[in-house]
Amino acid sequence: MFISSAFAQTAPAAAAGGGDMMSTLTGMLPLVLMFVVLYFVMIRPQMKRQKEHRAMIEAIAKGDEVATAGGIVGKVTRLSEGFLHIEIASGVEVQLQRSAVVQVLPKGSVK
Repeated sequence: MFISSAFAQTAPAAAAGGGDMMSTLTGMLPLVLMFVVLYFVMIRPQMKRQKEHRAMIEAIAKGDEVATAGGIVGKVTRLSEGFLHIEIASGVEVQLQRSAVVQVLPKGSVK
């Protein structure tokens, strides 16, 4: 009633043709290209930073001077599996998780 009989008869025939494979690939190319660029611009550098941070945390030794995510700067006095003790002032020692360390400072930075 609302659809003309000519249009209704040609619609299944067009769908049955399968379409052009080249047009399908050309339509997907920008999407694939976007994911490739996203990988090289965001994901890969982030993985590299995580790997470097993990190596830095594992290399911390007694006597190293470190800065934490909270801004605390001090000298490592004791180490354990997941924690380290940092002396932030004479006689003041704080226990922190290893993952809180952001940077290992050069020797002599902490007075």
